[in-house]
Amino acid sequence: DLRGYVGTPMLGNDLPLTDAVGKGMVQIVKNHPDWPRPYNGITAIRHGDIDRDIGIYLAESEQRSCALAAATVVGGILCRAAGGYLIEQLPGVSPDVVARVEQNLAVLVERNNQSGGDGDGDGDGTTTTTTTSEEDNNNSNNKIPTNLLLQGVTPLEMAEIILDGLDMQPLQQIEPQLKCDCTEDRLVRALCLLPRHEVEEILEKEEELSARCHFCSKTWRMSPDEVRQKMDVFQERGGGGGDAGQAEKEDDSAP
Repeated sequence: DLRGYVGTPMLGNDLPLTDAVGKGMVQIVKNHPDWPRPYNGITAIRHGDIDRDIGIYLAESEQRSCALAAATVVGGILCRAAGGYLIEQLPGVSPDVVARVEQNLAVLVERNNQSGGDGDGDGDGTTTTTTTSEEDNNNSNNKIPTNLLLQGVTPLEMAEIILDGLDMQPLQQIEPQLKCDCTEDRLVRALCLLPRHEVEEILEKEEELSARCHFCSKTWRMSPDEVRQKMDVFQERGGGGGDAGQAEKEDDSAP
């Protein structure tokens, strides 16, 4: 299940990706039940395209040796194709396996060229931690791997090409779908983080309380009476509230 949103959706259709992304940071937070604390990695956005900046993050923040390619083809407001691949060199892998993967990547680029792409760039046309990735071009159809996707090549077929001769065993295939987990309860929980008297001041001024989800654009609306009722139920279940949290904090700081 995936979800996401564009921070500035009114940029227009002809704005280059590098200008749309702009400057900033790539920050990834990962957690695991066995870890004492989440892992937080961060690197600067240097190029403004997905594959190169993610490749830099993997190399510098997580010290992972990878081959990475990602691209998108957009026609008007519609995405015609989007995809990529990530190949990671694990510890202890033999040089023969690395050499075979490099050969297979060259085959993939050649197939992309035969399908109409130009595979421009250095090396195998992918972003890696040791070679320069393909340079930006105005025709994203020519980039690996979107041109192959437009020609009907499936992700599994691309994986078979890249791992040819290495006894590839597909473990799982998942079809991504847009799904947002926003609910009315999330809005109520957010309100319960505020002091109750501040919420009451808002409810006295507004005939209706509304909140719009940044991910799916759905707008949740509740009347003041509904807000009060749901907040009371939430606090009865142990959700607490802003005033209660403040009182607890003051009690904890008392000598």
